Amino acid sequence: MSIPPISSALTVGDRPQSFRWWVCALLFAATLLNYMDRQILSLLKPILDDQFQWTNWQFGMVNSVFQGAYAFALVFWGWVMDRRSLRITFAMAIVIWSLAAMGHALVAGLAGLLTMRFLLGLGEGGGFPGAIKAVGEWFPTRERSLATSMFNSGSNVASVLAPAVVPWIALTWGWPASFVAPASLGLVLAVVWLACYRPPAAIKTGGTAKKLPWRQLLGIRQTWAFIAAKFLTDPVWWFLLIWLPDYFNKTRGLPLKESWVYLVGIYGIITVLSVAGGWVTGFLISRGWPVTRARKAGMLGFALLVVPICFVSFAGDWVAVLLIGLAGAAHQAWSATLFTTVSDVFPDDAVASVVGIGGMAGAIGGMLFPLACGLILDLYPATGYAILFSACGLAYLVAFGFNHFLSPSFEPVNLRKQTL
Repeated sequence: MSIPPISSALTVGDRPQSFRWWVCALLFAATLLNYMDRQILSLLKPILDDQFQWTNWQFGMVNSVFQGAYAFALVFWGWVMDRRSLRITFAMAIVIWSLAAMGHALVAGLAGLLTMRFLLGLGEGGGFPGAIKAVGEWFPTRERSLATSMFNSGSNVASVLAPAVVPWIALTWGWPASFVAPASLGLVLAVVWLACYRPPAAIKTGGTAKKLPWRQLLGIRQTWAFIAAKFLTDPVWWFLLIWLPDYFNKTRGLPLKESWVYLVGIYGIITVLSVAGGWVTGFLISRGWPVTRARKAGMLGFALLVVPICFVSFAGDWVAVLLIGLAGAAHQAWSATLFTTVSDVFPDDAVASVVGIGGMAGAIGGMLFPLACGLILDLYPATGYAILFSACGLAYLVAFGFNHFLSPSFEPVNLRKQTL
């Protein structure tokens, strides 16, 4: 099957009828590889413990270095992508993170690992600002939540594939090969993106985006609503990606060669349910619900579905899988809906910047939380994970409260008039 010519996609009014789904497929592939690269280290932790001789706090520090670079990069790429060609800048981000992932294979100690995690974060920060901007450009409002869920499901598929594939590669060819293989596919994807992607604005008018200063974006409540929600909930997803292999190993006595089945089960549940969750708000809109009411109902429902994760420590292995899977699926549906609110509220020439700013807040939360996790687990080895799962279970209700207070409506804003 070949990709249809871009000009043939523009068949009804201003909106393409087929090419936008090819764009979504490319974004799915980019998200899949992005998440594959970032979670390999956590999957290899049981293998690398002997080599690096790190404590839980040091492992948390390694992940925090990635998060710090990722936080800066989200803002940087958001700013760049709203002002320069998305086709070029998104490809640059993919190349940077793929080369950095390959570099992990060369490290011999903790210092080298810290360097490569920093570079990986710099590249991967371009993923979501670029993807959300592309969705905002190519998809109408009623389809944006579904499109975001579909490309974002790449993170779930990666989380299913990685536990099944990464340990096998590491045990067969050595742990360095686990980093090189998916990173090589990333370089191929960058070439495909450059060859295939064209923004609809360039096709229709050849115009350039207006430059909107950050002080203007930070002067409205809706930006802070997104920032608060990202800061409070992104760390939960990072917790699941980083600490689940260690959780099954340390608290349930399951080494990686046994726990991978449970990890695949968790992310299999997330993959199936998260896309359905992202479809919900678009369905409600198609049934005549106002955008604000549909998005708010979805976000509150997803927040409530995370709460049962508080009881994971008291459940059997497979019940724990179901609870974690349900919470992870609810997070991804929440995240897709939250991202969609940015394209609902802000004009196309501000979407990547707002996503970058909010993403930075989420990454800062994700940078601080692994340090707290490592410290709590070192201080309270018997009850640490119960404490952490309880915090995760309540985070979304708190985030929903802040988001609703700061942005009671998801109607489009006038950036020239809207102020705090």
